Amino acid sequence: MNKELEEYLIEQVKKDPLSLKEVKNQTENICLEAVKHDGWVIMYVKNQTIRVCLAAVKQNGYSLVHVKRQTPEICLAAVKENGLALKYVKDQTEKVCLAAVKQVGYVLRMVKDQTEEMCLEAIKQDGNILEYVKRQNEKICLAAVKQNGDALFYVKNKTPEICLEAVRQRGSALCYVKKQTEEICLEAVKQNGLVLQFVNNKTDNICREALKNNFNASIRLIDIKKRVQLS
Repeated sequence: MNKELEEYLIEQVKKDPLSLKEVKNQTENICLEAVKHDGWVIMYVKNQTIRVCLAAVKQNGYSLVHVKRQTPEICLAAVKENGLALKYVKDQTEKVCLAAVKQVGYVLRMVKDQTEEMCLEAIKQDGNILEYVKRQNEKICLAAVKQNGDALFYVKNKTPEICLEAVRQRGSALCYVKKQTEEICLEAVKQNGLVLQFVNNKTDNICREALKNNFNASIRLIDIKKRVQLS
């Protein structure tokens, strides 16, 4: 192909990347320009070089689905652009999976072989991602409830320390605590006085802390006392 024709076709695919499918004599430069503007047109590239594939997935990670010969480098570039592209990775490596969960934490559920590092990276974004952690440990669970106290719901082994951290972050997480202690209940009402309603043993100390924290808790306490007197 002469230089003038190539330059003309390059300008055409810049304006309309889909026009690549009509180009019979494709050059790498023409294909590069097309995928740089729309990664999806990789499906019309006759000779998929690594250079062209990389440009495509960097523009749109999902275009990985149309890459015929995946390499770790191409897969890594794809998930860095869009973590959800992990669903199209044929051979998951630790490096690729870690990059994917850093980009979108929820793709942890797609990871076949999870590591502690991956899980920690994912729950930094949302503690509720703990739901998709295959092998829970105390370090992971603590990190999850510190990010979002409600993640306590997904904790399999609710130790006193994990429960304490959960209610410190969100007092309402007390409703997920199976074995309440005065210390846990105190921390919960300090964070949110209204969770007094979830406390099984309402000691004077716990009630005082709840009232300090939230005036509405006093109304709740008066209501509880009235019900006790009427019963």
